[in-house]
Amino acid sequence: MAMEALPKALEVDEKSPESKDLLPSQTASSLCTSSRSESVWTTTPRSNWEIYRKPIVIMSVGGAILLFGVVITCLVYSDVIQGMSCKVLKMVGPAFLSLGLMMLVCGLVWVPIIKKKQKQRQKSNFFQNLKNFFLNC
Repeated sequence: MAMEALPKALEVDEKSPESKDLLPSQTASSLCTSSRSESVWTTTPRSNWEIYRKPIVIMSVGGAILLFGVVITCLVYSDVIQGMSCKVLKMVGPAFLSLGLMMLVCGLVWVPIIKKKQKQRQKSNFFQNLKNFFLNC
């Protein structure tokens, strides 16, 4: 009895209104245009600011945090700041120092990675155009 009920349930699902909304076939190009990496498939040129904006922001924030950590650490260890807050600042200063340095280095490493990706993208576009030229002749 249970075996007969299962196929009937599947038949109901196949005729559901949601299945009518699905397209029977989708081409690869329609799938690629709806993907998150749409910039790979489009050929619109991007400015340098759009390309390097995130690493520049990360480097700027990292540099500011690093500078803040250096100032706090120098003030605490040169005995300019004393009292109860000195113990807290002795921990916070080096923490800001290391966090800022980490963000600065991450931004600096990110720039060559972006340059390498840009070169690969240019080579890929060149070979794609070359392939299309010879196949369409």
